[in-house]
Amino acid sequence: IVVVSAMAGQTNHLIDLARGCSKKPAPRELDSLLATGEQMTTALLSMALIDRGYSAKSLSAYQAKIETTSRHNRAHILGVDSNQIQSLIDSNTIPVIAGFQGVVAGDLTTLGRGGSDITAVAIAAAVKADSCHIYTDVKGVYTADPRICANATLRSQVCYEEMLEMASRGAKVLHPRSVYFAMAYQVPLVVRSTFEPGPGTSIVKEDELMEKPVVTGITYQTDQAKITVQKLPKATENFAKLFAALANEDVYVDMITQTGFDADLTDLSFTVPDECSDAALEVSRRMVPEFGAQAAICERDIAKVSVVGIGMQYHSGVAARMFSALSEKGIRVE
Repeated sequence: IVVVSAMAGQTNHLIDLARGCSKKPAPRELDSLLATGEQMTTALLSMALIDRGYSAKSLSAYQAKIETTSRHNRAHILGVDSNQIQSLIDSNTIPVIAGFQGVVAGDLTTLGRGGSDITAVAIAAAVKADSCHIYTDVKGVYTADPRICANATLRSQVCYEEMLEMASRGAKVLHPRSVYFAMAYQVPLVVRSTFEPGPGTSIVKEDELMEKPVVTGITYQTDQAKITVQKLPKATENFAKLFAALANEDVYVDMITQTGFDADLTDLSFTVPDECSDAALEVSRRMVPEFGAQAAICERDIAKVSVVGIGMQYHSGVAARMFSALSEKGIRVE
């Protein structure tokens, strides 16, 4: 079974086309447009395989029966009816399936950036595949981004929990939801290079790790913003109302911190992806009068660095070394 993504740059090109027609494209129509990128790839790859003597058949999300939620542009997979896929396998035909997309009530949906990873793991789980191999532009999972850190090393194994944390904290090698799927359905994952031979990195259960390094990897995100609600009365219901309102606007909240002034007031800060910062600030400012807070402000151009590793729970001094390294370079930490 092959699951494909769109060709390099194609999704961005389609988004540009959409924005040329509308400042805020209708989500349903945008999904219909973006889905064509993967459908083009499935057809082209199937043609190439057939030309080389293989039996292959391209499948859209509708044909592969990938059911999702109705949330356009950020849908979640609910299930895969694998009968059509299995019938092709039984007839020695290679199914070439469009990733990144699904169907709800006859409408196309998309899963968000990196969604082809999610499709691949979901299908692997549905057909009970022996393993799922994700081919990307690097040799596997590194201790840091090899494009930035020349001395980053390739990991032969990473456990599901560590990979989920790294993916959620900025490692682009796998989509976080694909790792969650793999962990939930115990799908053995291997991350390998599209362009170079090699064993890659195996994603395994924690008890299958051959070694447990103190730090598995360091990840970063530069597209972050910090929202601060200043002098917010310390009432739990205030926090609950604020984050419920943010959730209603599809704002993804990551880190949450408090800076106390006294027993009654706090500065509540939280980070969000920069693309959500305008919506997060608007919601926060709207609720300032209701809470009796002072103001809501936004700081952009914030980077987040995450140190990941299950071995840290057994070793002291990791945080000290991390902050010492930042201090030596004069990097301000919030």
